[in-house]
Amino acid sequence: MRTPMHVWRQRRSPLRRRSDVVEAWTVLVVAVLVLVGAPLAGAAAARWAHGEARSLSVEQRAERHRVRAEVVDGNDSLSSVRAGGQRAYRATVRWTEPGGATRTASARVPADARRGERVDVWFDGQGRSVLPPVDDTAVWQHTLTMGACATGGVVAVVLFGHFLVRRVALRRRMAEWDRAWARVEPEWTHRNA
Repeated sequence: MRTPMHVWRQRRSPLRRRSDVVEAWTVLVVAVLVLVGAPLAGAAAARWAHGEARSLSVEQRAERHRVRAEVVDGNDSLSSVRAGGQRAYRATVRWTEPGGATRTASARVPADARRGERVDVWFDGQGRSVLPPVDDTAVWQHTLTMGACATGGVVAVVLFGHFLVRRVALRRRMAEWDRAWARVEPEWTHRNA
């Protein structure tokens, strides 16, 4: 009957070295950290990121307002990329406020907006054109990204630590073998050391 190697390392044996025991326990700790610790760290990071992104979204919704405006004049030379990969450019827009006053300002509009078309634009409290507030999709994307990165980071750190422990254990094992060979080698080769 054959005994698996990992069980052999746990039994009492004159051939078992301290480095074998350390390596066996390290494998157990690594497995627990990777299977339990990393997902818990990822969940904690995702929960924190969700709270931060959610509060940013609420803050942006409170300080920004949307206006339905008409494109008066555009300038394609100032095009840029908007959130979500959509192209946008600055254009002069005009709208009527609830009090009846007409206002004109420069704002970001979609790249396909034409003169005379009505578009939604966003302004902050000082009247500057800003991007729309963060929506629920962006909040969840941020949450999942942070959770996945935290999980991957913990796994990488644990595996790197395992690599270092194995490397140290291997060096000690080799040093033990060198000392043992130094004691036995004169008997086998019939040389006097």
